[in-house]
Amino acid sequence: MSTSYIFGIHAISRRLEQAPQHCRKLFYADQRNPRLRQLVEQAGKAGLEVSLESKAQLSDRCASDKHQGCVLETVAGEPLASFEQCLAAIDDQSLLLVLDGLQDPHNLGACLRTADACGVDAVIIPKDRSVKMNATVRKVAAGGAETVPLIEVTNLARCLKQLQQAGVWIFGTSDNAHASLFQYEYAGPMALVMGAEGTGLRRLTKESCDHLIKLPMLGQVESLNVSVATGVCLYEILRSRSSNSGSE
Repeated sequence: MSTSYIFGIHAISRRLEQAPQHCRKLFYADQRNPRLRQLVEQAGKAGLEVSLESKAQLSDRCASDKHQGCVLETVAGEPLASFEQCLAAIDDQSLLLVLDGLQDPHNLGACLRTADACGVDAVIIPKDRSVKMNATVRKVAAGGAETVPLIEVTNLARCLKQLQQAGVWIFGTSDNAHASLFQYEYAGPMALVMGAEGTGLRRLTKESCDHLIKLPMLGQVESLNVSVATGVCLYEILRSRSSNSGSE
């Protein structure tokens, strides 16, 4: 059975909480760090073997020097949530995030982190021409990768059609949209569709959306980073829903 690695204190802690059965061994570099000591204790309670290594060894193990002194060995290839399960769970409050071909693992990780903060039910990505879950994604997500299901679909346009048939409204973002993000009330089940870095939504994806929206850009820059734009959109959706429900 193949293995993969997760690094970063928060990401590892959340992984140990959410799926200890997929965890194998914790490697750490500094016994004096109280946060690392807590992580070692958590791993021990989960029945994992722990091993002291140098920071250089940890960097080699996870191919990054951003490990914060800890690397978790996990079982690779664990199953993702299925799209069928996602469809079956649709209700009036469902909120999905669809990412149309992101290439940068930092952007996917940041989107997962924001998705967790905003109560997104699942993040959907195309199986091809899209960044996959990896250690960098998990590190940047800071635990979001362990709490928000990541669903891969073979045909994104067909996926959006099935969501529509299940009663989900599809809102896609586009610089060429006529309507602003702030012109809608986001009640009911919905999916927010964000495009890839630089290229935006693909034609078929765009044509599959019920509504196209854009963020007002009042300065000189033409667009925001996709993870930043995702955060702005999700929090506006959250604000709109909170306002409509009468909650603060």
